[in-house]
Amino acid sequence: MKGIFNKSILCIAAMWLLFGNNGCTDLDETLYSELNKGNFYNNKIEVLQAALRPFTHMQAWLAPTGQNGYFYHSELSADQLAWPQKGRHGYDGGDHFRQHYHTWTSNEGRMRSAWNLMWTGVGYVNAAMEDLQDIDNNSLGISDEEMTAILAELHVLRAFHYMKIMELWGNVPIITKVGEPQNPPTKPKAEVFDFIKNELEEYVPKLLPYSEELVGRVSQTAGYAMLSELYLNAEYHIGTPMWDECIDACDKIINGEAGGLAGGVPELADNLTQSFSNTNHYAKEALFQFAFSREGGFTFGWGGFFMGYSNMSRALNVGYSGWNAFVVIPSAFDAYAANDLRKNEWFLFGPQYVYGTDEPILGTEEYNGQPFVYVNSIRRESEGDLTSDGSMAEGEENSGARFHKYKSGTLEDDNYWENHYLIYRLTEIYFNKAEAIMRKNNGVATQEAVDLINACRKRAFSEDDWEAEKYTAATLTMDELLAERGREFIFEGKRRTDIIRFGKFTNGSWWDHEPTNDPNREIYPIPHTQIAANPNLIQNPGYLE
Repeated sequence: MKGIFNKSILCIAAMWLLFGNNGCTDLDETLYSELNKGNFYNNKIEVLQAALRPFTHMQAWLAPTGQNGYFYHSELSADQLAWPQKGRHGYDGGDHFRQHYHTWTSNEGRMRSAWNLMWTGVGYVNAAMEDLQDIDNNSLGISDEEMTAILAELHVLRAFHYMKIMELWGNVPIITKVGEPQNPPTKPKAEVFDFIKNELEEYVPKLLPYSEELVGRVSQTAGYAMLSELYLNAEYHIGTPMWDECIDACDKIINGEAGGLAGGVPELADNLTQSFSNTNHYAKEALFQFAFSREGGFTFGWGGFFMGYSNMSRALNVGYSGWNAFVVIPSAFDAYAANDLRKNEWFLFGPQYVYGTDEPILGTEEYNGQPFVYVNSIRRESEGDLTSDGSMAEGEENSGARFHKYKSGTLEDDNYWENHYLIYRLTEIYFNKAEAIMRKNNGVATQEAVDLINACRKRAFSEDDWEAEKYTAATLTMDELLAERGREFIFEGKRRTDIIRFGKFTNGSWWDHEPTNDPNREIYPIPHTQIAANPNLIQNPGYLE
């Protein structure tokens, strides 16, 4: 077999994962047949390069870095973020409107992009597995234990891909070898779930415990976090609750059995900024992260989705700007109490000033030359509308509170824009365990569940306010737990899955979004181009091929 760095092999891997014969067609270049795996894998570094290639590709669809992948669909279809039209900007063929109003079709270009990115990732994993499973690791100075862990990383990473693919599309093929079968058939979601579950349960224990050496790789904390998420959503996916299994997976992490970056055990962050700062490389509550680095040439570039136009660069004293795209839905911003510290730490809101001064930032569109103020509304206030609810078509350059959860620091900062992106953090495990406990208890909070949530929530309030703001068994209802999940994990790509699990995705209302009451909208249609390419694919219910 050719090595996975051969261009043709990568092209073929991507082609088959698009389920048809219309993928890469330029296969006439020189075939470097001498780069077979026996010749290429000469040392440990080359083995790790192969194993890590699928992980680096995953950044393209999972992190909020401008690709139209999982993050785009997870957030813009839910009740916290939107990409409204702002005057002459942002309509983009109605793409973001259809996400917000749940009126998408099987012909969405951004959905096809997500499909291609995620399935190509599966192809990278499968190709790496095939290359590495038979190498003589001992001759390369890799112990059997470490080689087992490297292969386990690939199995767990593939399962994670499938978990996210399942969340978006439900019934999909299961492919474990590059190009086999040529036109894979659709499998029921229950079968896909079992595949993910079996892979994780078998291979997560074979991973290495999380340590500083494994930052940017798949460790046991990453694997058990995946299991906790899978188990938490099991009742929705397959109709069988797995609350005890979720609690056990959470305990493996909380008790330090899976390792951690705080002396071998993960710990909750001390404050609201620690986990998202530009020095968060070894954040003590991190469980799984993308190791971005500006100095290393691989920046966590959140600017496209989350940063305003170039006038906002002066407000933060940074060298990047964005598309002025994602805004916070007014009802989501209103969900934070006035004394909630997250409201100040994680958002840009109100008047904006040149960094370190009282000189106002000036607008460039509707408020050209006027002081620039972010407002909690999405309506044409420049035209006198100060009272309506507005709509996706009525935004302005300053509509909506904005992202400020990850902070790059200023241009003069030694760690400027060195932020890592956290995929899982310990706070989520506390929330998952608390929810599983409450669901086991018919939706009623126990003191243990209350203590878990309060341990996280306490960071969001001053000492003076805490006594009045902490939860009790009476106030921590299921609805309040969902609301607090939203407040805590905003901007982290979690919301769609959460509100689906709580039964509020198709029958919920937020801002100007009205319920569709169509359960078919809980999964996306398979792109019609894939249906046309592969006769064995079956379109999801409720969608035209």
